[in-house]
Amino acid sequence: MSDRSDPPITFYRLQGCPYCERVTRTLEEYDLAYRSRFVEPLHSDRDVVKRVAGVRTVPVIVDETTGVTMAESANIVDYLESTYGENGRLEPAAGEHQTTAEGDD
Repeated sequence: MSDRSDPPITFYRLQGCPYCERVTRTLEEYDLAYRSRFVEPLHSDRDVVKRVAGVRTVPVIVDETTGVTMAESANIVDYLESTYGENGRLEPAAGEHQTTAEGDD
């Protein structure tokens, strides 16, 4: 698992994407620490997302706490609610989220 300065959830997203915003609201609602990775707008240039999740679509989350990698906003929201929500099985790792632009991964 990552050290304290690196949140357990990495969130791959696109600026202005309504599906990504839905996931953002859920992460913030449950006060989950996460790191945003903004991906390339051009679908064919999203190599990092393809390597991580096997798809080039966003949103995608990688949760190191549970070992889950997941795409599709509805699935992600359901996962976050069932894992970290009021009746979830895990306590959220609260903290500020970090935002990074996509690099040469």
